[in-house]
Amino acid sequence: MSVIMHAEDRADALFGALADRTRRDILRRVLAGEQSVTELAAAYDMSFAAVQKHVVVLERAGLLHKRRQGRMQLASGDVQAVRSVASMLDELEEIWRGRIANIDDLLSKEH
Repeated sequence: MSVIMHAEDRADALFGALADRTRRDILRRVLAGEQSVTELAAAYDMSFAAVQKHVVVLERAGLLHKRRQGRMQLASGDVQAVRSVASMLDELEEIWRGRIANIDDLLSKEH
């Protein structure tokens, strides 16, 4: 991705891309192995153009990369980007667990 995003912009792009079930499925497929956009489109009951738009959203978020091989566009998933999503979720969980621990402490002090 050529544009450097701020952390919050990156999070918005990643989670926005993952908010759609078709995009999550496309990502699962390309994480399992490189596929052409034509192969991906054949798996869905929608137009090639619609699948291509989903691929573009995933690419802009940095979750997949495309390369040309002759006339084909091949897509592959970016494992590091998926790990960054997991890391963001881990951070949120840590905050949440800290708040729960604080509530537990407050409740135990009241008794």
